[in-house]
Amino acid sequence: MHVTAEKTEGNGKTPRSYVIITPARNEAAFIEETLKSMVSQTVPPLKYVVVSDGSTDGTDEIVQKYAAQCSWLELVRMPERQERHFAGKVHAFNEGYARVKHLPYDLIGSLDADISFDAEYFSFLLGKFAANPRLGLAGTPHTENNRMYDYRFASLEHVSGACQLFRRECFEAIGGYLPLKAGGVDLCAVLSARLRGWQTRTFPEKLCMHHRKMGSADKSGLAVILHDGKKDYLLGAHPLWEFFRAAYRMRKPPYIIGGACLFFGFFWPMLLRRERTAPKEIVEFRHREQRARLGVVLRRLMGGGKQPAATAGEAEPPGAGGQAP
Repeated sequence: MHVTAEKTEGNGKTPRSYVIITPARNEAAFIEETLKSMVSQTVPPLKYVVVSDGSTDGTDEIVQKYAAQCSWLELVRMPERQERHFAGKVHAFNEGYARVKHLPYDLIGSLDADISFDAEYFSFLLGKFAANPRLGLAGTPHTENNRMYDYRFASLEHVSGACQLFRRECFEAIGGYLPLKAGGVDLCAVLSARLRGWQTRTFPEKLCMHHRKMGSADKSGLAVILHDGKKDYLLGAHPLWEFFRAAYRMRKPPYIIGGACLFFGFFWPMLLRRERTAPKEIVEFRHREQRARLGVVLRRLMGGGKQPAATAGEAEPPGAGGQAP
């Protein structure tokens, strides 16, 4: 029997059912933790689809072991592909979406194959949707090596791509995920939702744990920072905002050079007049938000009054690569 989350309000009970899709490419080292977390949920999903994106490392066998015990868990296998890019993750997600879009769900989520969380995780998020009909996209922070985003600098309006849970109407309104080869798929989804009038929110009362260092799948060290700067440009960050972001980055290890790499990664493609990969409407919307946020920061620096840190919309979400500035 399937269980749904319920919240008692003035007009009675509001049930919420959800489906989850996990694109997975060679995740044998991590995916069992994700599967254990899903199986332990006090509110299980209506359907959970793991899409193996040409895995060759035993990922499929691990998922099949759990699928044999859970009627709501399904493994979908995609053929191997040579090229590695973020658009491939979207194509894998869409394969899973084809398996669930006919179901009577209220919420749909994208879940990475290298995170874990407690048994109340989705019950908690479903309750947030039940309480706020304008909430279109929600998630929680994730920890990595016992560290998480510094919410003095990361907006609670941003929702990490590690786990993004959408209201069905919101997901359909934005047209799903954009297959952007350079990345920033999750960021564009968040911006697109807000552009269309939905609220987006990270709830720090609950955490999930990220087991692979972000950006380490195919890059490491300074290459990750350079790539972050490039993605910030491609996804429409405002140049003035990026200047301040790079200046702040210089205060963190590797000192000076990290910020310089971020600056170079952003401004070099700008000087070359490379085409942005984010849609024009998202670039314009992001510019408007960042200009407004810069105004808030500058007024604070000039002694124009304090505003509580970590309020939604105050600061830039983590960079296009999903990392804090």
